[in-house]
Amino acid sequence: MRSTGPVSRIGRSLAAVTATAAAGAVAALGLAASPAAAAPTGTTAPRPGDTCTAADLGTRHPYIKTTEVSSAITHFKGWYVTEGTTGEQTVSTDTTTVIAVSVGLNDTIETSFAVEALSNVKATVGLDVKLEYTSTSKESNSVTWNLTQPGYYGFYKGTKKVTGTYGSLNCNRTQQDDGSWALEWTEGPGSGSFTTFTTLEEGAVRCQDSVPADSIMAKAQALLDCGSAAAKTDDRAGAAAPTAQQKPDRLGQRPAPTSGASAEQPRSTGHSARAALDCSAEAYKIAVPGKPLSWGAPLLADDGVRLRPSSIFSAHLDNWRLCNVTEQNGVLEASLWNWGNGGCATVAEENAATDRAVLRTVPCAEDDLQRFYIYRDVPGSPKIGVQNKYTGSMMGYDRYADGEFIRQYSSGRQDGSGTFDLIGV
Repeated sequence: MRSTGPVSRIGRSLAAVTATAAAGAVAALGLAASPAAAAPTGTTAPRPGDTCTAADLGTRHPYIKTTEVSSAITHFKGWYVTEGTTGEQTVSTDTTTVIAVSVGLNDTIETSFAVEALSNVKATVGLDVKLEYTSTSKESNSVTWNLTQPGYYGFYKGTKKVTGTYGSLNCNRTQQDDGSWALEWTEGPGSGSFTTFTTLEEGAVRCQDSVPADSIMAKAQALLDCGSAAAKTDDRAGAAAPTAQQKPDRLGQRPAPTSGASAEQPRSTGHSARAALDCSAEAYKIAVPGKPLSWGAPLLADDGVRLRPSSIFSAHLDNWRLCNVTEQNGVLEASLWNWGNGGCATVAEENAATDRAVLRTVPCAEDDLQRFYIYRDVPGSPKIGVQNKYTGSMMGYDRYADGEFIRQYSSGRQDGSGTFDLIGV
């Protein structure tokens, strides 16, 4: 048995943003042209304060803030064994506790961010926990055990339940004590809770057995209610009526959400009215660094934002304004209004939980699906990473090609294709 406060007008936030096309020099958010981005960081899980590079601006990683490990009995049946009924027995147990794997408010573990979070949990607690969506209710309830002694037994299946909280790390510029700037992994907006569990173990335990404290077996023994008169009887065989302790407990299996909305599923504020936006006078291209393609908004409502070349025929579809800008801990939050079609960038609500969902434009509204966090390189560089507020996902693209969609990725694009240049036009 295996045991924020608002920025005082966008003009002040972006006052240093200028463009001098004739000189070929650009500045964005107080930044000027930068050297080429370095390669992405390694595979070691970053921690707050670790250094990152410009290629990491379009990525995010989870980090584990708290963990709690507890024994849980998922299936149980009290069973009387008398002389003559020992030997191998197979007992159908009752489901007592249902544990489901979850990260944030989304039960489906389908994104790289959720998988990475659970992998970090595994490394943190040193247990082989589930890294994909599953539930203990999917386990067979049958337990087969060889009984050598008569007595009152608890047939059980149990697991180590692991719960806790995580934060979201994003690469952003941070001012150092000497006044210089550096890129560091900092805790970004949004956090959440997780639940997972280890492989189920099964067995049978009697009241008089000596078992390790805090073990799954001890948890099962506690369910036997060994002090009761029924537990002490020795004149019956077969199933015992469940006690109050042994009855199903399906409530409260997921930890309560931590303060603040989850990065995976913050609250949407609805599409009821067109927003009255306070937009910057400046317009920007959101371009692939060192290359001619940039974000181009669609003309057709059922199309998405794509990488497009800029030309005199672009009809301002490649020009974006930052609206209703606020700043907290050095991270800008803004709506992205397109000059060409008058819409705001968004992820469609029905696709909010879908990795690689296409970025679109819709009529502007007060809605977190239309709000984006902007992570910036050190002053002197126009490089940024863009994150949707509602989904927590980073914007990027599958490959560099004319017409390629801008999509959301839960952890961003680790090859640096989620880092863009914000260029004043």
